[in-house]
Amino acid sequence: MNRIVPSLWFGDNNCEEAVNYYVTVFPNSQVHFMQYYPKEELSEHFVGMVGKVITAEFSLDGQKFIGLDGGPVFKFSEAISFTIECKDQDEIDYYWARLSHVPAAEQCGWVKDRFGLSWQIVPENIGRLQQTDAQIQVLMGMKKIIIAELEAAG
Repeated sequence: MNRIVPSLWFGDNNCEEAVNYYVTVFPNSQVHFMQYYPKEELSEHFVGMVGKVITAEFSLDGQKFIGLDGGPVFKFSEAISFTIECKDQDEIDYYWARLSHVPAAEQCGWVKDRFGLSWQIVPENIGRLQQTDAQIQVLMGMKKIIIAELEAAG
């Protein structure tokens, strides 16, 4: 059970698409439920939202999340991101290929996906791989982290 559950407000009304995509990317993931906005005549607050997600509960690799379609008022920013600690280069490559969608946003393991959410795709031993000035310099020049290059700089 997760006591702290991140809630994701999808501003482009693509919550359902995003949730269904994310559960294909991460192991041990599932959609628990999706509830949709009711008919517009029930409330002035629902105008234009019929068929959109009012609440989605899902888990990604065992971490529970809540998502919703909220309209364009709020957007994701790099101020919040999710870190994926990877066991090896193959795992880094796997997540990078599936989540990186905005090349201009890539830096030091950070990517932005097609839904605007930022992720940090790093080796689980990133602390050990940035102990020297040389390693930090190499890391600062990377987009996708290449473990072998950081080890060589050590």
